[in-house]
Amino acid sequence: MWHIVAIGLWRIAMKPRKKYIFICNGKDCKKNDNKSFSSSVKHAIDKAPLKGNFKLVKTKCLDCCKSGPVAVYNNHLVKKGDTDKLIQFLTSDLL
Repeated sequence: MWHIVAIGLWRIAMKPRKKYIFICNGKDCKKNDNKSFSSSVKHAIDKAPLKGNFKLVKTKCLDCCKSGPVAVYNNHLVKKGDTDKLIQFLTSDLL
C-alpha cells in the first residue's frame, strides 16, 4: 500500500518537462542575422501561451549553412529565420 501512495506523490511532484528549441549559432548563421532571429524567438516563448513550456538552446553548426539562420524543433527544421513558422509549430504542439 505504501508503495502505491509513494508513486502517486511522485507523479504529483513531477513538473512537466520543457521542450527544446535548437538554434544554430554557427558562423554562416551569424552572418545571416542569427542574433535577431534568436532574440525574436526568445521574446515569443516568453509571452502568454508559450511561456514556461519551451527552452531555447544555442548550438554549434547544424550543417544547413545556405539556409541559415536555422532552428530545429522536434522533427521540424525551420530555415531562413522564419520566426512565424517556428511559432506556428510551437503553438500547434501545445494543443
